[in-house]
Amino acid sequence: MDRDCAYFKTTQDIEVSVAPVFLVDRSVPEDSFFVWAYNVRIENKGNRTVTLRNRHWRITDADGNTEIVDGEGVVGEQPVLEPGQSYEYSSGTPLSTPSGIMVGSYQMESDDGLFFAVDIPAFSLDSPHESSSFH
Repeated sequence: MDRDCAYFKTTQDIEVSVAPVFLVDRSVPEDSFFVWAYNVRIENKGNRTVTLRNRHWRITDADGNTEIVDGEGVVGEQPVLEPGQSYEYSSGTPLSTPSGIMVGSYQMESDDGLFFAVDIPAFSLDSPHESSSFH
């Protein structure tokens, strides 16, 4: 993953990086339909094996409308990460505005049965259809 266009956050030795990409070919700006893909990499930098059990996302569009998405695992999987291993996946989200923000967390379970939350860094969903303004 290109470190220049990604957002990073480490929680309890688990690093999560996210790189969003605006999908021009899937978006229809004249119908207020904007689509992004995001590529996620989860790396276990600790010394215990962990399993990703659940995900929690908060997706907010430019008008302040928020959608909460909770579910088991990611993309139908509950990956197990041994020390030093990483897992990557891609997903996407549509918005009715040309920009927004996503943030979330994963619920992880360590090999000793303890559950803990891992932060997903907040990342910006930007499109070329958003007009810039300075305050």
